[in-house]
Amino acid sequence: MTITRYRYDESFSSVLVVVAHPDDVDFGSGGTIAYLTDRGVRVAYCLVTSGDAGGDDSTIPREERSALREVEQTAAAKVLGVTDLTFLRWPDGRVEPSLTLRRDIARVIRRVRPDLVITQSPERNYARIRASHPDHMATGEATLRAIYPDARNPHAFSELLGEGLEPHVVPLVWIAGSPTPTIAIDTTKTVARKVEALACHASQVGDAAALAERIRANDTANAERAGLKKDHTGELYRVVATD
Repeated sequence: MTITRYRYDESFSSVLVVVAHPDDVDFGSGGTIAYLTDRGVRVAYCLVTSGDAGGDDSTIPREERSALREVEQTAAAKVLGVTDLTFLRWPDGRVEPSLTLRRDIARVIRRVRPDLVITQSPERNYARIRASHPDHMATGEATLRAIYPDARNPHAFSELLGEGLEPHVVPLVWIAGSPTPTIAIDTTKTVARKVEALACHASQVGDAAALAERIRANDTANAERAGLKKDHTGELYRVVATD
C-alpha cells in the first residue's frame, strides 16, 4: 500500500484525538499535533482512561496515580498547543467497546464537532505487538462506532439530545498505529516538541535522553518507510473517509 506525504490544505480546522491512556497521544501523534496547532487547527483530546494501571514501579494508590497522570497529560498537551482535554476515567486495562463507552465518546464528538478524528487502530498488529494493547484496540473500535453511526444519528443515545448535543458527522478519520498506513506527516520540525511533551510523563517514560533517542529512531524509520527525505521524521496513519 502506497504511503503519501500529507500537506495541510485547510480542509479541516477542528480535530479530536481519542486515545486510551495518558501519553498515548504523545507517543503516537505528538509531532502531528504540533504540526496542526502550528497551522491554527483547534485540537481537543479525549482520554478514555487516566492510566491508573500505568506501567511504572510506584506503589501509590490508583486514585493518586490517575490524578498524577492527568496532571502530566495536561502539561504535555500544553507543550503541543492543546488545552481542551476530556478524561472519561474508565478503568485502565479494562476498556471494552461497549455501548456505554460509545455513548461517552459520541458525547465528546458532539460537543467538539471535529472535522477530523485521530484515534488508535482496532486491528492487531502482529509485527508490533506493543501497539496492540487491548485498551488501544477497544478505544479505536469504540471510537469508530461512535463516529458511525452514533454521533451522527439523532436516534442513537437520545439522552445526548436532552443535553443539548446535536448530531454531528465526522467526515474523516486518521488511524494511528495501523498496520496499513496511507499517509505520513513530516514531523521533522516538530519532533523536538513531541519529545518535550513526552518528558512531561515523568512517571512513565524514564530516562529522557534514552527516550529522545528511541523516538527519533522510530520516527526516522517511519519517514524512511514513507519515502521522505533522509534524516526526516514522520508519523503514519490510515485515512478513513466516512461517507
